[in-house]
Amino acid sequence: MSIRSRLVPVLIILPVILNGCTLFNVNIVPSVKPLEEKVIEGDGERKLLLTDITGFISEKEPGGIREHASMVAHMKEVLAKAEKDDDIAGVILRINSPGGTVAASDTIYHEIKQFACRKKVPVYACITGLGTSGAYYIATASDMIIAHPAAVTGSIGVLLLNFNVEGLLDKVGITEKTIKSGAKKDIMSPFRASTPEEQKIMQNIIDSFAARFRGVILARKNNRLDEKELEKLADGRIYSADQALAAGLIDRREYLDDAIKEMKKELGIKEAKVVTYYRPGGYKGSIYSAAAPGAPSAINLININTGGLEMLSSPQFLYLWRP
Repeated sequence: MSIRSRLVPVLIILPVILNGCTLFNVNIVPSVKPLEEKVIEGDGERKLLLTDITGFISEKEPGGIREHASMVAHMKEVLAKAEKDDDIAGVILRINSPGGTVAASDTIYHEIKQFACRKKVPVYACITGLGTSGAYYIATASDMIIAHPAAVTGSIGVLLLNFNVEGLLDKVGITEKTIKSGAKKDIMSPFRASTPEEQKIMQNIIDSFAARFRGVILARKNNRLDEKELEKLADGRIYSADQALAAGLIDRREYLDDAIKEMKKELGIKEAKVVTYYRPGGYKGSIYSAAAPGAPSAINLININTGGLEMLSSPQFLYLWRP
């Protein structure tokens, strides 16, 4: 082919490109797909599903170019997929989390309880590193709570974080004015100090969430604590695996592979595949997925040293260990 003949297509396409038209549709955002199954180890027809509760527990979707489901949406989808698979004989929650929001922790707890009721399979929780506050709340939905010997759990209680920037605004000469319909409409505003009455209102809500936390512990399958014993334990402190076992907050101090063996023993099976679900891209497959993909996330003010956890600027009720 001559040089002239090779240049002709280029000369034809070039004006089109220069006029703002494109001939190719290139998608720079990875395509999204539903969850897929991966065999981690083992053989046999029966399956044990291993799924993770890792990091800050929230209803919010992580930011970034690629779409990601929130932890609540992801767990809903995982459990829905497992429920449809007749070969799933049990589920193990691998937990490494300091906790998160009250709403997200409670929703995941509810979804696990409903799944276990419908599917009629055992659910174990195995705390591999950190399983505190909201993560422990979720663990109480399981039939058995197992913790690695070096794991940390506990931190039973509620936090409400809020920031008061009134003094800072005064220093820089900025005045804030809120027009409101009622005296309590801007309760917990970061632009003014809370009144004693407002603090009492918020304390009552916190106390109700704390009572709910204690309730799920008392209702868990292998609980042997009474209300008075639990009251002493539920002051927010953390516990080592040995301390938690002695106190009755967990059932066994073992490793993840021991949890798998224990589940096989309970099921009366010698062989089973340990599987997990993974997603090559982002995918929204449950009622908890965000209604508006790509919406901007909230502004982050403080970075807390808990594996990249960032607290949001708006007040939140938290089941969270925050050292």
